[in-house]
Amino acid sequence: MTLPPPPIPLEDLARYPLPGFTAPGAFAFSPDDRLVTCLFSPEHSLVRQLFAFDASTAERRLLLTPPGSGALEENLSREEQLRRERQRMLTLGVTHYAWADKLNRLLAPLPDGLYVQDGEDAPLRQVVDTANAAPALDPRFSPDGETIAYVQDGEIYLVPAAGGEPRQLTHGAREKGLTHGLAEYIAQEEMDRSQGYWWSPDGKWMLFEEVDESHIPLYHIVHQGKEFAGAPVEEAHRYPFAGQPNAHVRLGVIPVSGGEVAWLDLGSEPDIYLARAGWLPDGRPWAQVENREQTCLDLLAFDLHTGQSSRLLQETSPVWINLHNMFCPLKSDSYAGGFIWAAERSGFRHLYLYDAAGDLLRPLTGQPYDGGEWQVDELCGVDEGRGLIYFTASQDSPLERHLYAASLQGSPARRITQQPGMHTVTLDHGLRTFVDLYDSFDSPPAASLCRLEDGALLHGLYANDDPRPERLQLQPPQFVTLTNRHGDTLYGMLYRPPAAFGNGPFPLIVNVYGGPHAQLVTHTWGGTAAMRAQALSRLGYLVFTLDNRGSARRGLAFEGALKFHMGSPEVDDQEDGVRWLVAQGLADAQRVGITGWSYGGYMAAMCLLRAPETFQLAVAGAPVTDWDGYDTHYTERYMGTPQTNPDGYRDSSVLAYAENLQGHLLLVHGLIDENVHFRHTARLVNALIRARKKYDLLLFPDERHSPRRLEDRIYMEQFIQEYFKAHL
Repeated sequence: MTLPPPPIPLEDLARYPLPGFTAPGAFAFSPDDRLVTCLFSPEHSLVRQLFAFDASTAERRLLLTPPGSGALEENLSREEQLRRERQRMLTLGVTHYAWADKLNRLLAPLPDGLYVQDGEDAPLRQVVDTANAAPALDPRFSPDGETIAYVQDGEIYLVPAAGGEPRQLTHGAREKGLTHGLAEYIAQEEMDRSQGYWWSPDGKWMLFEEVDESHIPLYHIVHQGKEFAGAPVEEAHRYPFAGQPNAHVRLGVIPVSGGEVAWLDLGSEPDIYLARAGWLPDGRPWAQVENREQTCLDLLAFDLHTGQSSRLLQETSPVWINLHNMFCPLKSDSYAGGFIWAAERSGFRHLYLYDAAGDLLRPLTGQPYDGGEWQVDELCGVDEGRGLIYFTASQDSPLERHLYAASLQGSPARRITQQPGMHTVTLDHGLRTFVDLYDSFDSPPAASLCRLEDGALLHGLYANDDPRPERLQLQPPQFVTLTNRHGDTLYGMLYRPPAAFGNGPFPLIVNVYGGPHAQLVTHTWGGTAAMRAQALSRLGYLVFTLDNRGSARRGLAFEGALKFHMGSPEVDDQEDGVRWLVAQGLADAQRVGITGWSYGGYMAAMCLLRAPETFQLAVAGAPVTDWDGYDTHYTERYMGTPQTNPDGYRDSSVLAYAENLQGHLLLVHGLIDENVHFRHTARLVNALIRARKKYDLLLFPDERHSPRRLEDRIYMEQFIQEYFKAHL
């Protein structure tokens, strides 16, 4: 008789980084392309240092290690901790760094201040000391590398990179409860914009955002698990709930030498989102302004002296606008001083070339060169001299990401990376080589230096040396394809129990996210290192992950299926997935559980309550339970406002289905979650009490949106395993 592999130890199940996810990250090239730098932990911990590879020999050396203490999140200010939450950052030590554009000079923010290193052999210098002051946030070099800008206590400061006294550039914010140079909560959490100021190309001007949140009511959070009370364990956040006021934003320009602020004309409508901003090569500021409904986005250019705007382009959508970072102004006159822009007007995101006036010259990807039913993920580089663009996309499979090249004159895309899986690339400044960070079901992340022309391997930079995947006998899941009741093709991953458990049918656990702007089913190591799925399959459960309608990278129609009624098409698709597994003889229809976190927690609860004939158990982590309690930009993109779509909000609320509870429901939540407030779980508990339904509750008093501390994660995983064993 074949014995199953041993259970996965709880510490291996809960520990970060996950097995195999020990590769370097944050790759960059030095200004002369001689070095490839990255953040890496040789000890496979979360504490990273700055290393450099010689681009000619691949020899690795340590460049920068954090001085003193800094390896604990508790050493960081609350403001820094919250920014880390926005960025979903778990690493410590050196977490960010930047090269000066034109100098062999490095900048690294550390817990006690800002540090500069003048070349790889120079000593580390502290240029800003924040040990007894507010943190220095979002530091960035000037274009010439001689000055560093940063934000401290709501104002922008400048300090010479060579050392000296900081100088305050902006004024008047902190006295009025405003901020200058900082991205607001919504921008950080939902718009993928962490910047709030931008250097002009000549380094003489600073473009910056002013944020006024004073009219947004405070939402209070108390650290209930502490042994003391008072101000140190109390937080108050300006949280814009769906249908309620947003932050007021202005965009200003100020001379770096000092002087008056010139405020730019963002239009007559005050209730807008500042999506992106920056500078054109000719020295004009630009901004992307999105309407509250997120169905219209204007690309504006501004006169530096008058502040008046002109519209370069307007993008509209009957579904919604998906923001991106693919606006690239061209520098040469060969292309009419135009720009590259990405749009989903065909139903899939593709690249287009425009002239300086904003008139379309030609598409660069998709139709008419091929069917176009794939999307561009990132514009990685533009070689204006050779007339080429480089981008990553899903052209060969929606489950993979590859690097491609195409012509600025228009041509079919040419694939450069060849190994199946997911590729994340960093191009050098000369557009001759690139770093390929690659992974797949069968291969943990590895990094190579490759030739850009054809993807040929030049040097291996990192190959997995984490012993845990082999020690834990991790097996890749099985890809499956099925068709839902509406005829849509859906992709899933299946984790089968070991052979010792027989051929089925097995008790089934569905692992779900299900929300828009995300994709779980991809040809990536993340599928293999899904530790909870691996652990549960070892215990005899069939574990299944399905990307339902609403998931990303399948086109706007597929994603937009949930517009105005979240929690309905996603539940239907997850039901169809379960029924397909039952029909295959793999799943026991009477023993079906579901688990998920955040939107996945919402989905787990909705599936249990809206489809009680299909699901008998749910573990819902940090669930949104009523969309009127989540933020504006995310919620209104998909649902409109509670005022304009009251029926949709009612039907999309978990609270409306509390009386349907028949099975077992475990709610898991951190009490200091500032993203999905514990209020969501509390409101569901009240609804369950009113319906006289039993439920179970697992709380973490000192955790935010997801547990970070190892001891909490171990406890959670053990609790969840025992819950499934007891009830499924």
